[in-house]
Amino acid sequence: MKILVVEDDTMLRNAITSVLISEGYSVEDTGLGEEGLFLAEQGIYDVVVLDIMLPGMSGLEIVKELRKKDVLVPVLFLTAKDSVEDRVIGLNMGADDYLVKPFAVAELLARVKALLRRKGGDTEELLTYKKLSLNPKLQQASYEGMDMGLTPKEFELLEYLALNRERILTREQIFDRLWGYESESSYGIVDVYVHHIRKKMQTTGCEHFIRTVRGVGYMLKE
Repeated sequence: MKILVVEDDTMLRNAITSVLISEGYSVEDTGLGEEGLFLAEQGIYDVVVLDIMLPGMSGLEIVKELRKKDVLVPVLFLTAKDSVEDRVIGLNMGADDYLVKPFAVAELLARVKALLRRKGGDTEELLTYKKLSLNPKLQQASYEGMDMGLTPKEFELLEYLALNRERILTREQIFDRLWGYESESSYGIVDVYVHHIRKKMQTTGCEHFIRTVRGVGYMLKE
């Protein structure tokens, strides 16, 4: 699972990022509101942990823009404001949860996991689509019970498609999700991995599940 942390307090941001990474999440972070909006708009994150008071663009403005653009990533607001009115404003703007500073690490993790479960990620249960089955814990993918023998990175790519089933994902989204902005690889590596996955899916007869959207990217659809 991939999480974006937008928090201008450097010490707090580093602490949150460190804790989330120690729990096995992939994390990217920024202290700038505009950069946070840009990153969140890419649609590659499973949860955004977002401070309300940010330099430049506020967390409230970021969520408002995301929802206007139909970016429905779950958002956990972090704020020092604890009045009922402040919480109502944040939730009405489109946030999914609200955590008041200072907070316990255990509560932060619990709320992040709750949002991930609601979204459909962060679970050890099987992820299924038609007769396709993915086991996140074992990183195994099978079709009608036949294992495909995917590598960890191939499994990640197929899992990302499955989590966004019947929705087009651009090559850029897939690349940024799996390899990250700082990777020295090019977008072409996405096509290479899709090719490898399809070859392995041929053995089970489900290679047609990954559809190419020419000039755009890929989609998982029967």
